[in-house]
Amino acid sequence: MADRNGRVPKRIAQTVLNSLKGGVVPRIGLPYIAVGRKNEIEALLHDVEIIAEGGASFRFIVGKYGSGKSFLLQTIRNYVMDRGFIVADADLSPERRLQGTRGQGLATYRELIGNLSTKTRPEGGALTLVLDRWINNVQSEAAQETGLLPGDPALTAAVDQKIYAVTSSVSELVHGFEFARLLSAYYHAYVEGDDDTKAKVVRWFRGEYALKREAKEELGVNIIITDDDWYDYLKLFAVFFRLAGYAGMMIMVDELVNIYKIPHTITRQYNYEKLLTMYNDTLQGKAQYLGIIMGSTPQALEDKRRGIYSYEALRSRLAEGRFSRPGARDLLAPVIRLEPLTAEEMLVLCEKLADMHAGLYGYDRNVDTDDLVTFIKIEYGRIGADQNITPREVIRDFIELLDLLYQNPGMKAAELLESEEFSYAKSEAVSDDAAQEFVEFTI
Repeated sequence: MADRNGRVPKRIAQTVLNSLKGGVVPRIGLPYIAVGRKNEIEALLHDVEIIAEGGASFRFIVGKYGSGKSFLLQTIRNYVMDRGFIVADADLSPERRLQGTRGQGLATYRELIGNLSTKTRPEGGALTLVLDRWINNVQSEAAQETGLLPGDPALTAAVDQKIYAVTSSVSELVHGFEFARLLSAYYHAYVEGDDDTKAKVVRWFRGEYALKREAKEELGVNIIITDDDWYDYLKLFAVFFRLAGYAGMMIMVDELVNIYKIPHTITRQYNYEKLLTMYNDTLQGKAQYLGIIMGSTPQALEDKRRGIYSYEALRSRLAEGRFSRPGARDLLAPVIRLEPLTAEEMLVLCEKLADMHAGLYGYDRNVDTDDLVTFIKIEYGRIGADQNITPREVIRDFIELLDLLYQNPGMKAAELLESEEFSYAKSEAVSDDAAQEFVEFTI
């Protein structure tokens, strides 16, 4: 939170500015720089309410590189953790896919489980914390209900009954029987102080057993998580997390473009088939307390030769209807297309960044409203900027401007903005009247 004078804490300001200048989205401090995307956020938060009531949702966030996909995902991530959700996020890559012949699907599962985050453990690695908290909560509830003291055999029996109620609920699902046995094994290892067994159960949950024989010998279960069935275990985790006291589970997968880039048609189709399975499950009620959000570029979605739309069953489900158009998108549809931030919104963001920069380095802000208007006018005055400019480009330019002004106290913002290096856009700009339309609200 900001201090009493409205300043952003320096640790957060440093992280935010360094991340943005490097072209990546910070994991902290987003509320200080959030602008725009109000409608998109409201649409996604409606899904959150449905998930918390036992439903499921699946959304695609579609936008160009640098358009704000990751920022929106991170904003929702922080929000749902504050609401008591567990979040798992992963970026796809050549080594991490939804389906693969060399463990790429399992690699995605491992990344998701490794990145499990809660409000008290937002940086990931929360699986053990969640399991231990679940057992502690069950013990506390049993003690309150019975009035018995720790160590009393009757209290242990009462806790066993509560644990059994949870594992029984999970065991009814696909692969749930073995999952429930492992939860029970973890509980008994916790009570007995058997850290070795606890570690083995966690290892199994993380998908780190390669051989069924090894799992059978060490844990007494004859199955392991594989490339083919890893998604089934995410559905199990979503139900378990709810029974363990959380609101639900949100899975966020970015960089779907890496499926689009797969050179082999059959391999791509297998991945799209997995995507269809996940999509159908959430919409048909086969998953509970589970939300899935995936980030994609327009080309990776719409290309009918290699993209998601090359898989007809997905194209028919995801394609826009006849009435949606830029400026009037259906945000209740499965695909949310990010519209470019307006010049007005970018000006507000730049003002926030200027205040944050001045607070971090301890100087009086040295760019005024006229400077901001000139900067935005130059950035949005480029030919094609209305369609092609991205927040990432504008932000990086602006932070560079702030850094230069800070390091050269005798230099004025207007001086830099009028320089040949910065005014390159003017030679390619649309007419001054057209550019002025972007900023007339400030004049």
